[in-house]
Parts: sequence; C-alpha cells; structure tokens
Amino acid sequence: MEDGLVGIIGGTGLEDALADHLSDVKTVEIDTPFGKPSSPITTGKINHNRLALLNRHGPGHRLSPCEVPYRANIFAMKKLGARALISSGAVGSLRQEIKPGDIVLADQFIDKTHKRQNSFFEGFAAVHCEFARPTCGRLRTILHKTARDLGLGVHMAGTYVCMEGPQFSTRAESLMHRAWGGDLIGMTALPEAKLAREAQMCYTLVALASDYDCWREHEADKDKQTLLKEIIANLHHATDNCLKLLSTVVQGDSQLVFDDCHCRKSLELAVWTQPPQIDASRKQELSVLFQ
Repeated sequence: MEDGLVGIIGGTGLEDALADHLSDVKTVEIDTPFGKPSSPITTGKINHNRLALLNRHGPGHRLSPCEVPYRANIFAMKKLGARALISSGAVGSLRQEIKPGDIVLADQFIDKTHKRQNSFFEGFAAVHCEFARPTCGRLRTILHKTARDLGLGVHMAGTYVCMEGPQFSTRAESLMHRAWGGDLIGMTALPEAKLAREAQMCYTLVALASDYDCWREHEADKDKQTLLKEIIANLHHATDNCLKLLSTVVQGDSQLVFDDCHCRKSLELAVWTQPPQIDASRKQELSVLFQ
C-alpha cells in the first residue's frame, strides 16, 4: 500500500543520494503566496513511500540561513501533498557528550532569530498553534531505532538553539547557550519547525554535529586551516551517516505519515479570529494549510 507524501529538506548531497534510488522522478516548479521555494522540488517513489526533496540553500548553496524562503519552502511541500517532513542540517555541539560526527534528533528549540517571517497567517487572522512538543515523537522514534540498528552515533533528544546568523557565536554567547540548557547551535531549524506546525505537518530534525562551537577552546597547536579541515571532515562523516539513515528509513517498511498524530491537528483550536472577520479570498489562498 502506498503511503502519503514525505518531504525531505537538506543539502545537495542529500538530494542527489536519495534521487539515485527514486522511480517516477519529476522536477517540479511551484509558486506559492510567499514566492518560490529555494529550489525546484524533486519527486518520486522509493518502495511504498512517495518523496519530495528540496535543497534548502538552493543550487550551489547560494542562500545564507537568513535568506532562505522558509514560508515558500514549507508551503510548497504542503501544496504538493506532504504530510510529514524530515529536515537535516549542520550544527555545533554545546555538549561534550555530543561528539562531532554524531547525529542528534532534536526535540526542543530556543528561538534567537529576529529577522525572519515565522508565520503564514500575518494579515489573515490571529492563529496560535500549540508548540510545546515542536517535533514529531513518532518520526523521531523511527529514526532513532533505525540509526541504532545501523550502529550510528545518535542521540534521541537535544535542545537546538537557533541563532539569526550568518555570523557564528561569540564565545560569551556560546557559554550562555550552554547555561540556558542548549545542546546544539544552528541557524536553519527556525522558523522551519514553526511553519511546519502551522501547516499541520509532522516534523523532525536530523541535526549533524560538525564541531564543538567556540565554548570549548581549540587545541593550541592547531592552526585555522587544520581546524577547518577537521570540521569539514566531521560534517562529511555526519552527512554520510544521515544519508545512510534516511535512505534506510524511506526504503523500509515503517509508516512515516500519521493522520492521527497531534501534529496533524494543530489548527483545530488555533484560529482565534471570528470567521466573519477573515477574508474569504485569503482563506482560499491558504486552504492547503488546513488540509
């Protein structure tokens, strides 16, 4: 039996690796009320799963984290029919036990972004989605079990601090993030996770640790070029593990789309504006979010 559409957001390597296994491959250009997404979307099938693959930073990694059209990306996925969304991205580790090269299935976020548009509903209505559990526990459980079966270094949970960027943290900020209880530092998970919740999609993040951020002093005998090579090698290792994990999950028998999940009902009690005050044409324009 064919399951619902699963969206996957990552980098070029992720898209290319999974595309090699797809059948019925198509490249889709989509317009949204929020402009075009970062890149065309590749669709196809693996086993019983239908997939939609999106390169977050665009061809050639030309978009910085604060320039990514997050609303267009998530809306385009929902418009295509995606009901579950698996995202991946590089992070710095704020904890000694999260080693460079590890995978972390983040379950909580702290939002430090301040320039990004983080809702579909500005100018439409007062919409307040519950966000206490920002990632889908079911998807995280499937990914964690698969990663363990593959022998990968994986952590079931972690708090991701999302900063605006594009500059990295100062050391004082990095130490503050640790004091807050942050486990990871990155630039792309928000508003992505918030928009996925407004779109009533199950969302999970596969975070790829590339280094220890700047809270931990570097070894004195290593120059910047050596450190950069180590970071890139760690990221390649984590990315390879992520590719192995996602490829195994989407080719397996696990159900990845859940119509009865709480993520899929996030708008049921979220719209506080009285119906007569909502513009009918705008509601029709955003109707895919309510499906």
